Amino acid sequence: MSAVLLSVHLVLAIILIGPLTTAASLFPRYAREAVAAGEDHAGPFSVLKALHRISTGYAVAGIAVPVFGIATASSMGVLGDYWIWLSMAITLAAAVLFAYSVVPAQRRIMELLGTPGGIGSVTPLLPRLGMVTGIFGLLWAIVVVLMIVRPGSSTGV
Repeated sequence: MSAVLLSVHLVLAIILIGPLTTAASLFPRYAREAVAAGEDHAGPFSVLKALHRISTGYAVAGIAVPVFGIATASSMGVLGDYWIWLSMAITLAAAVLFAYSVVPAQRRIMELLGTPGGIGSVTPLLPRLGMVTGIFGLLWAIVVVLMIVRPGSSTGV
């Protein structure tokens, strides 16, 4: 049963968290293109809407990843290991960062781009959004490393 749970956990992580991280990371780039296009930013704006929809949709579906992760850890008898708890804490930090920083910034940028004369207000938001999405991706990379290395295991250091 552990193998099945682990397989589902990994497949969900690849299918859901990968595109979520990619869409969130691409959003600032296309927001810059929308700003550069000026008032005629229909093309980049439609891409932004799609990236935001992917980000939020995959984030909701992505809740299944830690659910299956916890089930997998429990079935493997490692739920009490510190690296599991550290991974869960980092996952929670990434989720909070995404929900309370990335998504609101994406919404605000799209709102400003949809408002006449709001384009100039977008530019100051982009560096912070780029940084936050970078941190979000880095947190997921740390979780992946923890899952592979598993301190104390035969693959650990």
